[in-house]
Amino acid sequence: MNTADMTAKMAAGNGFIAALDQSGGSTPKALAGYGLGEDAWTNEAEMFDLIHAMRERIITSPAFDGSKVIGAILFERTMDGTAGGKPVPAALIEKGIVPFIKIDKGLEAEENGVQLMKPMPELDALLSRSKALGVYGTKERSVINSANREGIAAVVKQQFEVGQQVLSHSMMPIIEPEVNIKSETRAECDAILLDEILKNLDALPEGQQVMLKLSLPVKPGTFDALVDHPKVLRVVALSGGYKRPEACIELAKNRGIIASFSRALLEDLRAQMSDAEFDAALGQAIDQIYTGSTVKTA
Repeated sequence: MNTADMTAKMAAGNGFIAALDQSGGSTPKALAGYGLGEDAWTNEAEMFDLIHAMRERIITSPAFDGSKVIGAILFERTMDGTAGGKPVPAALIEKGIVPFIKIDKGLEAEENGVQLMKPMPELDALLSRSKALGVYGTKERSVINSANREGIAAVVKQQFEVGQQVLSHSMMPIIEPEVNIKSETRAECDAILLDEILKNLDALPEGQQVMLKLSLPVKPGTFDALVDHPKVLRVVALSGGYKRPEACIELAKNRGIIASFSRALLEDLRAQMSDAEFDAALGQAIDQIYTGSTVKTA
């Protein structure tokens, strides 16, 4: 796939994006879910080797291919590793899966009800290296905890500024202002977030597009205007802590939005499984998320 093929797949491909981008702070939790407790490693290098082995097992599984998984978001160390003896981005592209890279370096402390992204002083170098490896786009996450317009406006402004930096490298940014699904003001957060995103989309130069990764809204259809917006290539949804069945039910209520799930994709996988068991469990998860992404309920 060349860049035009990847853009076409992201714009209209049937399927979803797998999020394989747990980083330092979330890696122990991801490994615990996989059946590997903290006694399975003695240092950070061994921990990252284990999470890479899990991701390689997923990427090389026959269940994981471009017919239902149209994209995959990678942690930087995963991008730099190999799967089946090939560089991970190349292994994905060979399967018809578009590679993305997680670029944020974590979150600042909460202020005005939100958590902005920490500074990324080495972003240009990472973007250049990622592009050279065949990576198509990026993903950058902020968090919204309460319906504070000043805070939400700051999150969206920062997201679009980083998006412009990504676009300057001829890469596609996935802008991710996550609304905490445990927020007591979720519906208000959704409404303010929609308003702020539309303002920033309208300010984008003609011909530019971004992707959006959003929490599933309280009210289905809240983000229809974003799905239909000419400057949005695709809207994807995070599972946000929902278990997979519930996440897929909520996803199916929102037309035009596909999944970009992490925990909901991996929750039934265990290191102790045989390859046949692993492939079957992964295949069942993929089928369920694919259905929620492509078969919509009224």
